[in-house]
Amino acid sequence: MPTKKLSLDAQLARHIQHAYAHAPGVKKIFDAAGVKPAAIKHVADLERVPVTSKDMLAELQKQNPPFGGFLAVDARKLKHIFLSPGPLYEPHGAEKALAAVFTNVFRAAGFKRGDVVLNTLSYHLVPAGLLLDHALQSIGATVVPSGVGNTELQVKMMLDLRVTGYAGTPSFLMTLIKKAEEMGLDFKKQFALSHTLFSAEPYAPSLRVQFEGTYGLKTMNVYATAELGALAYDIENTFSTPDKSALQLVAGAVIELVDRETGKRVGARAPGEVVVTTFNETYPLIRLGTGDMAIYTDDSLRNIMLVGRAGEAVKVRGMFVHPNQLKLAASKFPAIARVQGIVTRPNNVRDDFALKVELADEAADREKLRAEYSAAVQGVCRVSVDRIEFVAKGMIGENARGMVDERKWE
Repeated sequence: MPTKKLSLDAQLARHIQHAYAHAPGVKKIFDAAGVKPAAIKHVADLERVPVTSKDMLAELQKQNPPFGGFLAVDARKLKHIFLSPGPLYEPHGAEKALAAVFTNVFRAAGFKRGDVVLNTLSYHLVPAGLLLDHALQSIGATVVPSGVGNTELQVKMMLDLRVTGYAGTPSFLMTLIKKAEEMGLDFKKQFALSHTLFSAEPYAPSLRVQFEGTYGLKTMNVYATAELGALAYDIENTFSTPDKSALQLVAGAVIELVDRETGKRVGARAPGEVVVTTFNETYPLIRLGTGDMAIYTDDSLRNIMLVGRAGEAVKVRGMFVHPNQLKLAASKFPAIARVQGIVTRPNNVRDDFALKVELADEAADREKLRAEYSAAVQGVCRVSVDRIEFVAKGMIGENARGMVDERKWE
């Protein structure tokens, strides 16, 4: 006899009971707020639970390493431990919730059994590559775990293996296409690629026009985070509306837009922080605030449009870079007084990451400092620096933003 599928309310109530009983960090949050797990019977009841920000989660992990009291299974049952931007340790065990959501998104994007898929998201430290890998395998696709880089080799693999699907950032796929054309290849005629799933960076309308119009690809844009997996995706996947900015919330998670001051849900067309509860029994994060701001685009409260970041972190080439990471790298160099990150996208394809640096010691060897500090930042943030500009003392104000996003998504 088939098992009856639980309603979202029933799944949530059961998950809350499990998290409270097995994750001391969750119990601490509920008890401090005076909330009993039995009081959360419906999704609407979640408003009683405080929002936990990523910064708070990172602090809790520092206070109670390595998982801040949020591990809800025996540590010996873990299969992987990742380090997501924050930095945040993220345990993965036998849970299937995150991969199941991504499996459904891949199906919606047109991926199917028999596809050969180039997975260019990172398999190193962060969970993205393996999470997509598992989801693709579950639908019967063959995965080519390539990551980024080695563009000429990846072009050859796409050609030789007759790759039909691509998962990764839109900018890297455009880099591969341009490399193929530099090699004298006709991408549209000689390659088998037909559908893509993009994530980890915004999908500019001008790139969509090229991918879907010029190259005839079926593309889907997915909003996801390292800790929470896929959260929303293109409402429609057709070239007929190339300036799409609205995204449909995934099933299989509770996703709210809330007022950052009150924690209460906002209504249609009012900005709110994206707050998420997933059904991850290994690492139950209840009402995790992503720091992303969005609005509901209609009264259904199922479609959203991202409008910016609540905090100071900025996503660069798929990785969040926080000003504190730049300061941490700079702490190794007494000659550096202040630093500011600047993100632009001059060719509308690849993020340009530059650093402005004020010196405490004007006699410092600038070329040596440029090389060593660039390497230190990449080591902390896992994003390469395009250039460092040394600026006069006082050019970076005391209250200046540590990361400045000057990209224009056109």
